[in-house]
Amino acid sequence: MNPLRMVRHAVGGLGVGLICLGAWLVAAEPAPGDVLVWLAGSLVLHDGVLAPLVLAGGLLIAGRPGRRLWRGALVIAGSVVLVTLPLLVRPGPPPNPSALPLPYGRNLVIVLAAVAVGAVLPRLVRRWGQRSQRRAGTDG
Repeated sequence: MNPLRMVRHAVGGLGVGLICLGAWLVAAEPAPGDVLVWLAGSLVLHDGVLAPLVLAGGLLIAGRPGRRLWRGALVIAGSVVLVTLPLLVRPGPPPNPSALPLPYGRNLVIVLAAVAVGAVLPRLVRRWGQRSQRRAGTDG
């Protein structure tokens, strides 16, 4: 048997085993219906909200100058929001008092503003440099 084929079968078997383990763990839950509702909600959230937002963002920056900076800024901002948002929208007090010791809403806005400045600043510096070169070329 081809070594690559053996690896493919081993990885496939591992994947099937993990799927079976996950199904067994869901079935062992006291309320497996709640887990299935959560899984269905996450699918709807991903396919109905997150994927269209990512596609719309990609369409907005396609063909723009500096799109690599914008793409990086959007990836960083999206990651920060995805990590922070569950703690912010959770109803009631946090189960662990140390989970939210700081004002995360304000800090999220500060971090997103810093990411935006980090995306815009290199473009502004480049434009300023080009203008000063043009002025130096016309003055001499």
